[in-house]
Amino acid sequence: MWLRLRQICLVARELEPVVDDLKAVFGLEVAYRDPAVGYFGLENALLPVGNQFLEVVAPIQEQTAGGRYLEKRGGDGGYMVITQCDDHGPRRRRIEKLGIRLASQFEREGFQHMQLHPKDTGGSFFEIDCQTDGLEPDGPWEPAGPDWWPARRLDVVRAIIAAEIQSPEPRRVAERWSEISEIPLEADGHGRISLPLENARLRFVEPGDGRPEGLGGVDLAAVDRQRVLAAAAERELRSQDDVILICGTRFRLVG
Repeated sequence: MWLRLRQICLVARELEPVVDDLKAVFGLEVAYRDPAVGYFGLENALLPVGNQFLEVVAPIQEQTAGGRYLEKRGGDGGYMVITQCDDHGPRRRRIEKLGIRLASQFEREGFQHMQLHPKDTGGSFFEIDCQTDGLEPDGPWEPAGPDWWPARRLDVVRAIIAAEIQSPEPRRVAERWSEISEIPLEADGHGRISLPLENARLRFVEPGDGRPEGLGGVDLAAVDRQRVLAAAAERELRSQDDVILICGTRFRLVG
């Protein structure tokens, strides 16, 4: 069984400024805005990064889960790590065996969804979905709409290759995610605890930004590094060590 990083979700108080920054800095385009998220009091936009996606959600009414998460983390930031699996049944049975609650679940033709409760996983929202009518890396992905491919741009960045989850107890959270995914932990090239997925790594680190537990960073494979850095500097989004800060999230360029 494989597990692939397919989507990273960020949460913002205002949607369009974040979307504008992602487009301008990383050369991305919006593929889809899902009207169904209005049921949860949200609006969203999905932008392809290769065959993965950056999603931004923002509350459009009071008392939403997204709004509460903004308060909990002290502002805009990372929200969800969304993975794709090749067989949902064994994953679901594993979750039941471990006694993990589900924050959200549904099944419909071609797609199975399971979002784990963060109080039972630690770190961040961890979602495991299955696109049963298309398992190939460049295949369909229901959250991104019926025709996401024309919005793909590969000339500036080409993939999401890591996500960084921060916690005061990174080892404990890493071991929990390893237990859930049934994937052994490794050390990355810098000796940090990581969970290797089929196409990316999840890193587990202590907070270094004064913010609470959550999804703190994303690594992108760069095609045109200088273009990204110049655009980020123009928008005053560059931080130390060429880290780019958008939506309260640290974006690092690799390559």
